[in-house]
Amino acid sequence: MTPPLDWRAREALTLAPWAMHAADSAGRVHDEPAHPVRSPYQRDRDRIVHSAAFRRLAHKTQVFTGYHGDYHRSRLTHTLEVTSIARTLARALGLNEDLVETLALAHDIGHPPLGHAGEDTLAELLREEGGFNHNAQALRIMEFLEVRYPEFPGLNLSREVLDAQASRKKDGSGPAPLLETQVVDAADSIAYDTHDADDAVELGLVTLEELVEIPLVSAAAERVSARHGRLAGPALRHAILHEIVDVQVADLVACTREVLAQGAIDSVAGVREAAGRGRLVAPSASVAAGKRELESFLFQRVYRSRSVLAVRQPAQARLAALFGWYCDRPEALPAGYRDRAARFGVRRSVCDYIAGMTDRYLERDHADRIGGPTC
Repeated sequence: MTPPLDWRAREALTLAPWAMHAADSAGRVHDEPAHPVRSPYQRDRDRIVHSAAFRRLAHKTQVFTGYHGDYHRSRLTHTLEVTSIARTLARALGLNEDLVETLALAHDIGHPPLGHAGEDTLAELLREEGGFNHNAQALRIMEFLEVRYPEFPGLNLSREVLDAQASRKKDGSGPAPLLETQVVDAADSIAYDTHDADDAVELGLVTLEELVEIPLVSAAAERVSARHGRLAGPALRHAILHEIVDVQVADLVACTREVLAQGAIDSVAGVREAAGRGRLVAPSASVAAGKRELESFLFQRVYRSRSVLAVRQPAQARLAALFGWYCDRPEALPAGYRDRAARFGVRRSVCDYIAGMTDRYLERDHADRIGGPTC
């Protein structure tokens, strides 16, 4: 039997010229010996999966908190959906799937509890200390907050993973992203638009009939009808949402291939140079317009709905109260956070601690420390 290829040979045979090879990695901040079996990016992926920050995603919500029921996605299920879409894009474009998987699994580990409401609250509370952003927080977790190894702080991930996370900062700073990074960002956008629409219908915030009035959804519904005939109920909804994902994936693959061909891009260096002028992984104008309409609908009818806001506002108040409680009593912080307060300040260390909480832990801690109802 022919022995299996090692990761170097496999990458040499399967990756496109514009893909990032693990053998060309810039390495890690703290040097480590090579692993006999796993590539650097495979090791990065495993470190993310085994991290406490990743496990906590199972009990962190995005838009809909636990008070809306149990159907809706958590940060973890969202992450897995992003990873699935991103790997499909990566394979179609000949990219490094190990790196893409790592970036997708890691992309949300900096999110605080209570979804967007939690992030907005921490950003306001830390306004004088540089604010709060989940992408920057993910980098803090990767570089030193996650304590897993005796030899170094953080996870000591490959520089390409750290650079990818740095490129997601809102101010646009950071290295020009690799195609692997851009693919994950695109997959994230596809996933959250689609599953927020699904969750909203399931929770009764909008109807499928209202969604189908949006051109992107309407076109998907017409294709579903042509393929499957008359469907109804959840079967129809799921078929339409699957079609929306498939259309966007196919569109991104076609558009990206065209951009690479037109730009004669045949190396990672070429990708970096071109990415400095704009994204290479981007939808066509028609699909982008359809996405904007869907996102506008979700913002007005879902994210700003009375049902979501009714839960969001008291939840933000509880988070802010707990933040203030710990700022007044930093000695109550766990030892590691107390130690870091001398370096980063009490308020930033309290933020790090609260950002790492799950929704349920925050509610329980608020009840224990301050008292009162949790919903």
